[in-house]
Amino acid sequence: MNPENARIPKNLIRENVQPIKTTMKMKNVIITSFILALVLSSCADKNQAPTAPPPPVLPVLAITSANTTTDSEYPASIQGTVDVEIRPQVSGNLDRIFVDEGAYVSKGQTLFKINERPFREQLNNALASLHAAEAALINANLEVDKLTPLVQNKVVSDYQLKTAKASQKIAAANIEQAKAMVGSAKINLGYTNVTAPVSGYIGRLPKKQGSLVSASDVEPLTTLSDVHEVFAYFSLGETDFINFKEQYKGSSLGDKIKKLPPVTLILADNNAYPQTGKIDMVDGQFDKTTGAITIRATFPNANGTLRSGNTGKIRLGLQHDDAILVPQSATVEMQDKVFVFTVGKDNKVTKMPITVVGKSGTNYLIKEGVKTGDQIVLSGIDKLQDGQAIQPEKSTKVAEVTNKK
Repeated sequence: MNPENARIPKNLIRENVQPIKTTMKMKNVIITSFILALVLSSCADKNQAPTAPPPPVLPVLAITSANTTTDSEYPASIQGTVDVEIRPQVSGNLDRIFVDEGAYVSKGQTLFKINERPFREQLNNALASLHAAEAALINANLEVDKLTPLVQNKVVSDYQLKTAKASQKIAAANIEQAKAMVGSAKINLGYTNVTAPVSGYIGRLPKKQGSLVSASDVEPLTTLSDVHEVFAYFSLGETDFINFKEQYKGSSLGDKIKKLPPVTLILADNNAYPQTGKIDMVDGQFDKTTGAITIRATFPNANGTLRSGNTGKIRLGLQHDDAILVPQSATVEMQDKVFVFTVGKDNKVTKMPITVVGKSGTNYLIKEGVKTGDQIVLSGIDKLQDGQAIQPEKSTKVAEVTNKK
């Protein structure tokens, strides 16, 4: 035993130990109470179930059928009613150019002048040959006149008269040949003056004054387009053409064409040409390489707004009876497919694929997927899941949205 402890009184030791024990018990009670509170709180959280959020309130549209018109657009190329290449008919130097590129010319107006001197000399030569032939005919006539009475009086033989008459016919034939040569020379001389065959607009002028031109040149002197009316050519696939024909009554394609409504031309700037056109021609056969048939629409162009070589689109309207329409805003596209969310009796939605065959304003024309009487979610579909429950909105807002569509 430590000598220092031996000197501490026992009663003092007992007094110091008692408070220490009391303090330890209080700490144990506090810790135990805290643990018990944690356990009770955890049990209470487990017993309390989480509250599910209410289904979203979304507007619902009932599908109906109606008569409507769908617009389809087809690429078109524009040409003048007459697009002609101006080519020289004779060879020679280009002496004069009387027009400028892009100018409007009238029918018969002189465009080019080819050096005419060689052709004028050819005409003079042909005239000289004609005069010689005419003189030879005169001599042949005189010979026949001389021999005719001599044969009648049996002074000369009949053979000589027949020979003179044969020479007379040859002289007459030579005159006809000489006249033809004169006519050909006049035509060639006239070809040196190149005129406009129709009224229209001049194209590019690749040949310049002084150039040697020939009828065998690959490149023409210029092009001339008559565009008081223009032709817009576009093509329809086989299916579109069948639907196109079924829209209108008539025993023949010609009768159907007469009943076709006007068509619209959409220009390259996406604006509509102010005047409508009329379909007046359908090609006689389909193109084997493209499987399409060419159709022509004629448009008036008095102001010359359209030119040959313009491009655009033909907007063709097709009538549909009892068509099912769905607003585009009520659809979602995924992987080249279009879907709507239909609403069942239990207010659960189903993601339904639909087949779109055209557009009418802001609506899709539906062939398959939904039918009259089905209900679809009108908006708020971007966060919907297949099989999710919703609360359909029965209010005037749905009717207002439907009327706008």
